[in-house]
Amino acid sequence: MTSPDAADPISLAEDTIAFQGVAGAYSHLACREAYPDLVPFACETFEDVFQAASAGRVGRAMIPIENSLAGRVADIHHLLPESGLFIVAEHFQRVQHQLLAPDGATIDRLETVHSHVHALGQCRNLIRRLKLRPRVHADTAGAAEQVAWRKDPTESAIASSLAAEIYGLRVLESNIEDASHNTTRFLVMAREAADPDPAVGPMMTTFLFRVRNVSAALYKALGGFATNGVNLVKLESYQVGGNFNQAQFYCDIEGHPAQTSVRLAIEELEFFSDWLTVLGVYPAHPFRNRS
Repeated sequence: MTSPDAADPISLAEDTIAFQGVAGAYSHLACREAYPDLVPFACETFEDVFQAASAGRVGRAMIPIENSLAGRVADIHHLLPESGLFIVAEHFQRVQHQLLAPDGATIDRLETVHSHVHALGQCRNLIRRLKLRPRVHADTAGAAEQVAWRKDPTESAIASSLAAEIYGLRVLESNIEDASHNTTRFLVMAREAADPDPAVGPMMTTFLFRVRNVSAALYKALGGFATNGVNLVKLESYQVGGNFNQAQFYCDIEGHPAQTSVRLAIEELEFFSDWLTVLGVYPAHPFRNRS
């Protein structure tokens, strides 16, 4: 693990936030925008990010959980309950892809474009228009780093404006993504749970649960949210432990457990489920108020 912004990665503390990827990744950009006063700390894998936070090497972890185009981020739902961490905030990061190239490169000379498979898929119109040959990399910033190192004027990368700044690449075209709504939702994790005041503003509660493998179990478990008027904004199921007979569910709801309606809904869920754990209670991000 390396830190892009700190010369001494050993002396980490509460003023540090970990992310997966290399310097210039969109997760790095999210850290900068959400926590400009914290020092970003780059980790090779998501497991490394969770471990750094759970071991107290960093104070926060910035974890992407879903994208408006690509859907949920693989493996995160499995790592969340094992980490022992709590969600203390959420952050929505607009993904604005840039076409980057080294000095001397021009649009008409480009032959290949390097990036993460999702970024390439999100910029199909430009790739077709320029007749570029796509090259898949593990991440966008890593692709930018390689293009900068090779200094080949026929090669380009799709990455963030931060990657262009860090690796000294030129932006040949800006905001090249096909969909203007391209946004990634991040969860901010910490060792201690947050205890926000429900009177301050809109709140979110996130939890995991399983229901018994009987008829209508999920219907009954979720009935309390409907009868108590609690808005359930996200519900996803996934298999755990190789068990095809019982699913685990990830759920985001609007509200705070201190509110009577939320408390009653969760109590009813607990009655019909055989396992439930609250991952965090935290302020709703202002992005949710956009129409």
